[in-house]
Amino acid sequence: MNRGYTSVQPVGPLVVLVGLLALSLNLRAALAGYPPLLETVRDDLGLSAGAAGFVQTGAVLMMAAGSFAGPAAGGRAGPERALVAAVGLVAAGSLLRGIAAPVPLVAGSLLVGFGIGVAGVLLTGVVKEHLADRAGAVTGGYVVAMTAGASVASAVAVPMAVALGGWSLALAAWAVPAVLAAGTWAVVARRVPRPAASAGRPRLPWRDGFSRLAAAHQAAASLLVYGWMTWLAPYVTSYGWSPARAGLLLAVWALAQVPGALVLPALAERTGRWRMCSWVGLGCIAAGTLGMVLAPVPPVVGPWPWVVLIGIGSGAGFPLGLTVVAWRTRNAAASAATSGMALGVGYTVAGIGPFLMGVLVDVTGGFAAAIAVLLAATAVQAAVITGIGDAPARDTPDVPSPRATAGRGDGDER
Repeated sequence: MNRGYTSVQPVGPLVVLVGLLALSLNLRAALAGYPPLLETVRDDLGLSAGAAGFVQTGAVLMMAAGSFAGPAAGGRAGPERALVAAVGLVAAGSLLRGIAAPVPLVAGSLLVGFGIGVAGVLLTGVVKEHLADRAGAVTGGYVVAMTAGASVASAVAVPMAVALGGWSLALAAWAVPAVLAAGTWAVVARRVPRPAASAGRPRLPWRDGFSRLAAAHQAAASLLVYGWMTWLAPYVTSYGWSPARAGLLLAVWALAQVPGALVLPALAERTGRWRMCSWVGLGCIAAGTLGMVLAPVPPVVGPWPWVVLIGIGSGAGFPLGLTVVAWRTRNAAASAATSGMALGVGYTVAGIGPFLMGVLVDVTGGFAAAIAVLLAATAVQAAVITGIGDAPARDTPDVPSPRATAGRGDGDER
């Protein structure tokens, strides 16, 4: 099927994989470098806690806006070229945050969030187009790279601020890996054809049943990740733990995400049993959450086993949600449209959910109602897994794709 492209030099899967990993390192790092510096920023700029917190919340909500806009950007320029622009926004926003003033800090953070949102959506379509045979393993790999970038950014934020002479320069430094990733994708983009002028722009498939299930899955998975990320440390400190030990617990939670992100999506791909692997991941996070409710700090072992279980489930949920989108959409454009809708909804919930949990903590004077929100999210995800598991393959509508590689016919399309 001719999709309106001219023939160019094909892109090797290794080149695409290197580009994916280089870009993934930037999909959380610029934002993860801000929270460790938050109190310093407040003292320097005279910001209230709410205003300083809005910097991060606003960036996450802009990730949602970027996710909704990503499919259209990929349809106009092609996903590879749009990725260069998206990571370029991350670099520009990081540089803008190098100006130590409230307006550049907020504006730069919003720009970073929007670029991350656009890039995250386009990556799913690129995996569908270039690496569909290894969608599960590749998706897990770039989620791990994304987590590694965030972990490194959090760990070096304060030392970097000291070494560079200020928090603003430490935030601006994340423009460097973003520029390197943009250069990597520029190499890929030169090897693929431009979309035909007549190529249709993909629309978000709000009326499609599978796409709505995918959006609900990402909303629940995102709430579980960002909810625990925000409130795990305050929760355990309410039981007498020191902030330092609570920070270490949060680091263990982040580290435990790695096996979940790598093993379960790859196992789902190898066995073809996505629902079974999703149940394993959800079972881990449900058991850990229940443990934190019923016995948050048990004698001898403490909360460590619960946090490891929550981390494994948290790591698996996001890539499994993207993997099933790559498998069950007809082409790269449909994959980008469905993932754009799913990630947009997910990041919206990720931006609002932890804030609402904080309101519940304030209103009730404890954490029970806030943790109940996370238990409700596990119930929602359980219902979604059942629905997706029963859905036929290629359930989404056939979004017109602008990509046509020379020599590829209908029979070659996954």
